[in-house]
Amino acid sequence: MAGNPKKVLVSGASGFIASGLIPALTKEGWEVFQLIRGKPVNAQQIGWDPSQPVDLESVSGFEAVIHLAGENIFGLWTVAKKQRILNSRVVGTRHLAEALAQTSEPPRVFLSASAIGYYGSRGDEILNENSSSGGGFLAEVCRAWEAAAEPASQARIRIVHPRIGVVLSSLGGALKQMLTPFRLGLGGRIGSGRQWMSWIGIQDLVGGFLHLLRTESLEGPVNMVAPQPVTNAEFTKTLAVALSRPAVLPVPAFAIRLALGQMGEELLLASQRVNCTKLMVSGYQFESPALKTALNKILR
Repeated sequence: MAGNPKKVLVSGASGFIASGLIPALTKEGWEVFQLIRGKPVNAQQIGWDPSQPVDLESVSGFEAVIHLAGENIFGLWTVAKKQRILNSRVVGTRHLAEALAQTSEPPRVFLSASAIGYYGSRGDEILNENSSSGGGFLAEVCRAWEAAAEPASQARIRIVHPRIGVVLSSLGGALKQMLTPFRLGLGGRIGSGRQWMSWIGIQDLVGGFLHLLRTESLEGPVNMVAPQPVTNAEFTKTLAVALSRPAVLPVPAFAIRLALGQMGEELLLASQRVNCTKLMVSGYQFESPALKTALNKILR
């Protein structure tokens, strides 16, 4: 067995996903080290620059590596912003994968994040891990992001690409941005409301990551979404009920395109009806398979 059997290295440790995952890893008995940009301030932190090759010894001896780092995708997608989104995922992943492949004590498993943006906007089509990649910028990013981990796969490290859906958390992501307008009674469906949202509660995302670490039969892409996707209209209605507020102010699609451009088109108006069969068949039991349950747990 390579390295200390309970040591795990996590990149993107300042993000809201890692903020939920790291305490859960610690509770499960893992000794967590963080791969951070900038100067380390304690023995549990390791500094790196994603744009540069990674020092081999700094990433040696870990049982598992969980790679979450990447430029925030929210914001106006200027040419420069899109380049940062792409480079932060592809270049950093490639450098890390190359280092893990060459280190004297490689990990047994490398969880290298991806997203359901891989599938593009597909209307009512039900999508699984065998579905083809779609069109658009996010699909391009996800394809390159996943391919960048190939050096680790060539070194016979078990690679898993968690294709993460819309993460529901009060700490970050889409839901956090929606809470204020909905609490003010200013929420409503986006565009037609018929577009599918494949979501997952932060508790199940964390639980799913722990499951990926434990389940050696899982490799390649794994959709990290709840088993009950909903349309945007159903999502906004359920959120409004959970907050005891009306949701009667729809946002027209043209307004989204005008204000947010390509980001609005691909993040808010795209339709992705993604299933999680691979995760469930491998034995994962969801805490909150239904949206109402997940929102009540998060908002409580």
